[in-house]
Amino acid sequence: MPNRDNWQGDVLRDLRAGAARQPAPQEGTGAPSSPGAPGTPAPGPAQQGSPAPVGNPQAPQAEPPHAQPRQGHVAASAPPATATAPQPHAHAPAQVPHQQAPHAPRAPQAPHAAAPAPYPQGPATPDSRPVVDKDLAAAGRKPRRGEPLTTRALRAVRRTVSSSTAREVAETTRTAETLQQPVTTGRQIAVTSIRGGAGKSTVAALLGLTYAHYRQDPVLLVEADPALGSLPLRLGAETLRWTTGDVAGIVEPQMSLLDVTGYLVQLPDNAWLLPGSQGRIGAMLDTRAYERVMVALRRYFGVTVVDCETLPAEVARAALSAAQARVLTTPATLEGIASTHAVLQWMQGLPRHIIAGTVVVLTELVPHAGLDLDEAARKLAATGATVQVLPYDRHLAAGGTIRTELLAHPTRQAATRLAADVFRLSQKRH
Repeated sequence: MPNRDNWQGDVLRDLRAGAARQPAPQEGTGAPSSPGAPGTPAPGPAQQGSPAPVGNPQAPQAEPPHAQPRQGHVAASAPPATATAPQPHAHAPAQVPHQQAPHAPRAPQAPHAAAPAPYPQGPATPDSRPVVDKDLAAAGRKPRRGEPLTTRALRAVRRTVSSSTAREVAETTRTAETLQQPVTTGRQIAVTSIRGGAGKSTVAALLGLTYAHYRQDPVLLVEADPALGSLPLRLGAETLRWTTGDVAGIVEPQMSLLDVTGYLVQLPDNAWLLPGSQGRIGAMLDTRAYERVMVALRRYFGVTVVDCETLPAEVARAALSAAQARVLTTPATLEGIASTHAVLQWMQGLPRHIIAGTVVVLTELVPHAGLDLDEAARKLAATGATVQVLPYDRHLAAGGTIRTELLAHPTRQAATRLAADVFRLSQKRH
């Protein structure tokens, strides 16, 4: 465990040694790209059941289609008809939403054996547990829209008489093109904070939903915060079974994408969730288990978003050092700004790519906060980090499952810009 009196030094050591701890990806492997993905041919019958690389580093990448994204949504609320969710086969775990127990993976044939022998039995299949107790769920009210009706009506009138609609469509198209860029190895994005209640899990969920909406390859969300984390609830998961610690003792390099997804929670738009716990108090996740899971799963997914513990937790430090981009969330308050500015000043003493690959997200937790957000953003950006603002949204503030169709228009725009900025930064690191 880190020494909390000198955790900055521990993080510095981990970040400088991060490159040495990351195993080099095997040539020709990467996150599998779904049929129809830019620059990737659709898999034939011989390819099914084994992961295909996201891209070929030796071949030129095809340009992504200049497609117009679906308007008014950060992510779709249901999987599209052409979703590339893997289909079960005879040797893969049953693929049923919400964690039906998968079968044990098969082993390769032994060198001198006439027939393949099964793996030794892994951990016993855990019981499925609901994310929220039924009695507690009944206390929830109907989700509210992110902004009132009058605001939506005024925006519709302004769009009718304004000439800025074309510019907005062009900007949205450019952002979509950035989010759809192919990758040759999976991108890992770590989301953390320096204090609780900063909207960390909300930002991680918005990022994952945005990538799943725009990209055609599979997207993974990992909860590396086992202490009663809220990521499964934010993503709409109903039940949980396998956790990060469980999968660490099961995953093997020769497993196919179909084998792996049998241990994950299926989400809309070809996205998947690996929970950190089953909502149990005192659940733990050690660094070795986390690193084993991330190294094994990276090749299957184009983008992986990790919801970390707050700093200076040990797993959070490992996630930050291994990620290609980092997101630091902070509440849009004077205390939050002051603490974040101190951390960014300390990060200026680290290798340049650390702070250059960091995006600070100022989350407005209440409407009309007594803070000049533009001035605060300028002060933080002067340290070399990118700064974005996530505006107050009634739907997000109420908690519970995020329904992107209920988000306020400024929130959808901010989430999409944030996802594009973070992905662009992750592409600069290999």
